[in-house]
Amino acid sequence: MHYTPARPDPKAPAVRINLLSDTQTKPTPAMREAMAKAEVGDEQVGDDPTTNELNARVADLLGKEAAVFMPSGTMCNVAATLAYCRPGDEILAHATAHIIAREGGAHAALGGFQITQLPGDDGQFTPDTFRAALHPRTRYQPPQVLVSVEQTANIGGGTIWKKAALDEVVRIAKDHGLVTHMDGARLLNATVASGIAPRDMTAGWDSAWIDFSKGLGAPIGGVIASTRAFIDEVWRWKQRLGGSMRQSGICAAACIYALDHHVDRLADDHANARALARGLSQINGIAVQAPETNLVFFKPDGAGVSGDKMVAELRKRGVTLAMMDGRIRACTHLDVNAAQIEEMIDHVRDIVRAA
Repeated sequence: MHYTPARPDPKAPAVRINLLSDTQTKPTPAMREAMAKAEVGDEQVGDDPTTNELNARVADLLGKEAAVFMPSGTMCNVAATLAYCRPGDEILAHATAHIIAREGGAHAALGGFQITQLPGDDGQFTPDTFRAALHPRTRYQPPQVLVSVEQTANIGGGTIWKKAALDEVVRIAKDHGLVTHMDGARLLNATVASGIAPRDMTAGWDSAWIDFSKGLGAPIGGVIASTRAFIDEVWRWKQRLGGSMRQSGICAAACIYALDHHVDRLADDHANARALARGLSQINGIAVQAPETNLVFFKPDGAGVSGDKMVAELRKRGVTLAMMDGRIRACTHLDVNAAQIEEMIDHVRDIVRAA
């Protein structure tokens, strides 16, 4: 087993249609220009003006007192759980959540936390499931400290947590003395698709963050927002984890540019995802989950092609996607246009026809 990412196969065809993930986006020329012109200082001593501006804007966007820029969404989650919890504490989250399935066991390795996996369709647990998992505080069981939700639910198909469910989870958590944390990896996809303002979507949640390196197109970064006291504690963990940077304003400038220019256009990615799902569903034997945002999950097994074979055949044609949770995941983003979606559908149709 090797943990270092493999270099691309130089013999493989060039990737022309990249549906692997919205993390594959590259900074636009205008974003690169904004980065090059950014006014910078030293983040560790608090005098990087561009980073300070980004933090203030995200805090206001999410309706919180303060915010802090982090190198990644994973660090947002890890620093949050380390700030909230102590070794032996229990966290509750959906079984497919990032903090369980996509962050290398960091919460257990670094914090000694137990994460209880809550079941539920489409990457979401119901308020009743959450309530049923709660137990009295006794010396026989770990203290239940935190409940986390992922907006949107990645492996669930990019599904959007409904506002009523989020509000009910908050109410139950507060009644039982738990804090609430929202993993906002694709939070703005959810707000654009639902029409609910970000500060309303995160209302009641003790902490929430935005990932800028997915659909928003920045090269790195996430920003977590909460109370001033909690962000102060997150800063301690940011320093410990090696996330406290120097001239971070160069990267923060990309995030500010994304807030100004790339939020509303997420609707284009959602439209492309719907077009892809519609085209795939018209091919006999392909089962497609109707997308709510920019993720399209499908299975071609009914058409006589395994998922692994479909991914491999598409890669030969310059199209790249991912197998995830036993299905193929296609992720639309700002570097994929409508014409490429139609080409992707044609390739799938040809592969099925040849099977």
